[in-house]
Amino acid sequence: MEVLTKHYAGLETSDSVSHNIDKLGSADTFTVTTGHQLNLFTGPLYFIYKIVSTINLAKKLKEAYPEYHFVPVYWMATEDHDFDEINYFKVDGKKFHWNSNQTGAVGDFVLDKSFQEFLSDISFAPPVFLDAYRSSKTLSEAVRKYVNSLFGSEGLVVVDGNDAVFKREFGSVLLSDAFDNIPFKKATETTEALAKLGYNSQIYPREINLFYLDKGLRERIERTKEGFGVVNTKIRFTEEELRERIKNNPEQFSPNVVLRPLYQETILPNLAYLGGPSEVVYWLQLKGVFDHFKVPSPVLLPRNFALIINPTIRRKMEQLDWGPEDLFRDFDAWKNAFVHAEASMDIDLDKQKEIISTVFEAKGKEAKYLEESLEFAFEAGKSRALKILDQMSRKLRKAEERRQHVQLERALAVQEFCQPNGVPQERVVNVMQFCLANPGLITEMLDCFDPLDFRMMVLENGT
Repeated sequence: MEVLTKHYAGLETSDSVSHNIDKLGSADTFTVTTGHQLNLFTGPLYFIYKIVSTINLAKKLKEAYPEYHFVPVYWMATEDHDFDEINYFKVDGKKFHWNSNQTGAVGDFVLDKSFQEFLSDISFAPPVFLDAYRSSKTLSEAVRKYVNSLFGSEGLVVVDGNDAVFKREFGSVLLSDAFDNIPFKKATETTEALAKLGYNSQIYPREINLFYLDKGLRERIERTKEGFGVVNTKIRFTEEELRERIKNNPEQFSPNVVLRPLYQETILPNLAYLGGPSEVVYWLQLKGVFDHFKVPSPVLLPRNFALIINPTIRRKMEQLDWGPEDLFRDFDAWKNAFVHAEASMDIDLDKQKEIISTVFEAKGKEAKYLEESLEFAFEAGKSRALKILDQMSRKLRKAEERRQHVQLERALAVQEFCQPNGVPQERVVNVMQFCLANPGLITEMLDCFDPLDFRMMVLENGT
């Protein structure tokens, strides 16, 4: 495809990537795709998981249907403008953050002096990242380079939808959205149907699902009394002006989350899309949109899910007598059960509570014959006594926790490693936390991830 050839110009590519780009023009070639934002240094682990899942699905399809060709694709979200979502990454609990005053589509962000200062704090990063960032002018250029370096040998093709040629193919939908609000109507109908089945909405369609795109600017388009306007700017269009602008300059219009999947499927000969759980649901919300525009909706598959542990965590698990399944237990429930099972005495004081209750209840009944109110007095006394025993029970539990602190601290360390601040590891931790110790980690993922196995995998790194 001419557009991809242009985008890859000057970039060293593998034979697999070149072959896949050439094959995209053939009728016997299909794509399987994932998409993601331009997170710095890949962002959280699940970015890697999405791409590995996509590559392996293409391989599986090739094995099942050898007469066809299947190309794994990473669709770069270069037009997103929510910079706060992508301008940092975390390694070993430390957050590395790029402060920039640039605005607009993040793919166009220039890797300026502020970025070079940010980069100076990350000298530990592998060359694949540093070389990409240091040799690039924009964020999209850098991401294309490091993704190509990481996965080019697997034939992964990186697609940037922010291109006038691509958008010209999508022009009729852009017009339909702006003037007839068809995507809004269809997405709303499907969303309401899904809500009746118990699915919460992941996206909220607008009457117009377009942004106006310019250097440093990506803002919503809204209908006004006079025609159309770009939010937070003085840019205005009459109906005729907007219609002509969409026809002649489609690159100035950017689809939002409601239109982006349809745009992607219009451009690519796509069979499947792999994403996270919320992505799968929001794609389902768009089924009516796909049907209306007669664009085939892809098969939706969740990406692979994984948890990576290191030798230190493995040793702690052995000391706790934990297996992989224990990593997903509720920690507080485990802690309560563990302390109780390992206690040196009955910390619940159940027998004592039973004895106290029996004594007060029996004496209350006897005292009732002397004076009616005494039974209530004994009942109140029982409640006070039981409260005191409850207080003593809590003190005993705290004492046992102090006695068992070594095991509890081990368990807490494992819990924090697997779920930093209560968030799943794959949504927080950057791949460099593990690949610095094990450069072959991504290859190991490619060897073991099964895109049709939706169970959580536990991977032991650095052994």
